[in-house]
Amino acid sequence: MPALDRSNIIAVIGAGAMGAGIAQVAASAGHDVLLFDAVDGAAQRGIDNTAKGLAKLVERGRMTQQDCDALIARINVAQSLTDVSSASLVIEAIVEQLDIKQTLFCQLEDLCREDTILASNTSSLSITAIGSTLKRPERLLGMHFFNPAPVMKLVEVISGLATDPGVAECVFGTATRWGKLAVHARSTPGFIVNRVARPFYAEALRLLQEGAGDPSTIDAVMRDCGGFRMGPFELMDLIGHDVNYAVTSSVHSAYFGDPRFTPSLIQKELVDAGYLGRKSGRGFYDYADNAERPAASTCDQRDGVEQITLVGNSQIAETLFELAQQAGLNIQREDDNETAIITDNATIQLTDGRMATVRAFEEDTDDLILFDLALDFASCPRVLLSAADQASPQALDEAIGFFQQLGKQVSLIDDIAGMCLMRTVCMLANEGADAVNQQVCEVEAVDIAMKAGVNYPVGPLAWADKIGLDLVLEVLDNLSQNYNEDRYRTSPLIIRKVASGNNFYEESRYE
Repeated sequence: MPALDRSNIIAVIGAGAMGAGIAQVAASAGHDVLLFDAVDGAAQRGIDNTAKGLAKLVERGRMTQQDCDALIARINVAQSLTDVSSASLVIEAIVEQLDIKQTLFCQLEDLCREDTILASNTSSLSITAIGSTLKRPERLLGMHFFNPAPVMKLVEVISGLATDPGVAECVFGTATRWGKLAVHARSTPGFIVNRVARPFYAEALRLLQEGAGDPSTIDAVMRDCGGFRMGPFELMDLIGHDVNYAVTSSVHSAYFGDPRFTPSLIQKELVDAGYLGRKSGRGFYDYADNAERPAASTCDQRDGVEQITLVGNSQIAETLFELAQQAGLNIQREDDNETAIITDNATIQLTDGRMATVRAFEEDTDDLILFDLALDFASCPRVLLSAADQASPQALDEAIGFFQQLGKQVSLIDDIAGMCLMRTVCMLANEGADAVNQQVCEVEAVDIAMKAGVNYPVGPLAWADKIGLDLVLEVLDNLSQNYNEDRYRTSPLIIRKVASGNNFYEESRYE
């Protein structure tokens, strides 16, 4: 079924920020749009707010006044639900309540042509359940935009059990024609983004619960080392803890209490206290006027090291070698599969998911210091370290001094399995792999969705390829052994890929 063209009328039900934004997207693509809201005057207010937003673009020279006027002229108020009967596609963006959506779609089905496509912008409800009361459920699907709809590129095209594949292809093509990055997904709890993103918050909350570090330091690590635009705590404060906690609880309940999605007691406490983040003035951070955010914990300057032995032939080892050369260090090289930096007193290694203390004991290496993953060690401004309990102060000082010589700020967290970025990225990849393994979507859809929907610097499955799936599997297995919780079980797809010597992509890439 071909994509809709400009001759097709689009209707949007619900004129809040999301509905008005979707109407703007469709009108920008040249469609005539009908905007309906059950609240008197709400549709006109939605159009007026859109006009105000576009006026700012005109002021900045990013849009001409003529284009602005033409776009607004294409959006018209539907005075009643009956007025949308001429639409080829009707997109619902109303309250997230199943019975209300079912009632609306039953009304639309009676009013509209038999070939009209009905779409829900739901972020959490089952498309199959919404369509269960319809006479033509094959014409219903999910069209999940992300806020703000005119800016965010992603659209999740969600097929319910009865959705006609041709309808899904039509909406996919239409979203693409509208300049969006569309991905197909099966109607399962959380779809792609709201499912795969859970570990980004959950692992940070677990780190905080176990006293590994404070929110400011963990946020700084995720930004500086991982390339994320925001750290998990500042992002939860922005989203609102009531919303973030509700989504996690909804996904947890929908998956019949799967421990992988267990909500955090720390976040529940914030919600119970009314500390909802920015909108309430307080969350993990204080948003009162003149309140200062605590700085990330950064180590004081230590003496540098004069000579190191760099072990390993990985890309990380090569990058560290180049940085050490630029810093003028005297370097000896040893070939090995595992990366290590040896100083007079310290053995410094990349985390493999074990606590440093446990790894030091198992490998009989007392002065062991672990460093965390980075998206790019050449450009990242910060490195995160943790020390085994057996390690001497001199060993830790030498590890800190070494990375400072490479021009890095150094942060230190308490000894915790998998550290910060490594465990988070591996868990994101694990959840993405499980979505693929459970036939929710394709590999590429996971990475497109997480980059375009929540601005991840790299898709989690492409990132896993770059780390090396054997190391990802090792980290996940070590996390599972450390916690003895089903939450850290490894996706069968990762196990299968490692056993067959394959990656998610034919070539490991960050693109």
